[in-house]
Amino acid sequence: MPDTVTLVENTGWDQRILVCRCGPLVDVFVVVTQRFVILVDTLVGPETGAALLAIAQPYLIGRQLLAINTHADWDHAWGNQVFAGPDALHPAPIIATHRCAERLRSAEAQQRLEQMRAKEPGRFGATRLERPTVLFEDRLVIDGGDLTLELFATPGHQPDHLSIWIPEIGMLLAGDAAEAPFPFAQSAASLPQIRSSITHMIALQPQHVLYCHAPVTAGPQLLLANAAYFDELEEHCRAALASGASAKPADGTDLEALVGLPFEQALPMPTDQVDFYRPGHLAHIRMMLEWCA
Repeated sequence: MPDTVTLVENTGWDQRILVCRCGPLVDVFVVVTQRFVILVDTLVGPETGAALLAIAQPYLIGRQLLAINTHADWDHAWGNQVFAGPDALHPAPIIATHRCAERLRSAEAQQRLEQMRAKEPGRFGATRLERPTVLFEDRLVIDGGDLTLELFATPGHQPDHLSIWIPEIGMLLAGDAAEAPFPFAQSAASLPQIRSSITHMIALQPQHVLYCHAPVTAGPQLLLANAAYFDELEEHCRAALASGASAKPADGTDLEALVGLPFEQALPMPTDQVDFYRPGHLAHIRMMLEWCA
């Protein structure tokens, strides 16, 4: 089942961090501290949110439940109704950026839900959008007693994105700010943001990094690979522009040939989701040409 939520085997990171996998779609996390059990993202709807809660349930004795939305995308925050709203299964504070709340209350988000509900009524028929309830701008710290969770803004993939640094164990939860083989920027204007966010995460010098869309074995080296991808893309796009390429190529243009950077060459690591990531690479070429012009 694509939305089955299972616990991923720990292969060496701190035992207080649980990785929960929702089919082939996304990994989310449960952080168990002395004071809190903290869910990092709530998944795609009430069923998956409840399944995540069930994994966390044994750790809740003597601890307060908190939830975090790394950002408002459907695979990360559409399970909020399990924790907030009139029929919440387990009411709990949901922490996110102000922009995350704005995105979830937007007409665009509701329209997206209606479109996905019409396409997959069995999957999204019971889903209701609920906004996070504890909001911040750039930085928020949760003192868990033994572990400190430092939430900090990492825009670029989305304007509302946050990542989490746990200094006591050198653990970074990157969310979608970094990804295998690369994270998705949203526009030319967001390219500096996504690259700055990656640079910020590298500067933390994490010992361990877990991602929402990458193998648990990817490690800190994926941050370096993501940074190198955008650096190489900029180099090729600047060279193409210097040779007379248009900053806004016509539809149908072979963009990979135009800038001399085929998808396979650009990949920092292999992927079995070529059909998903190749369009992202083509979109990044257009964005980078526009940004460099």
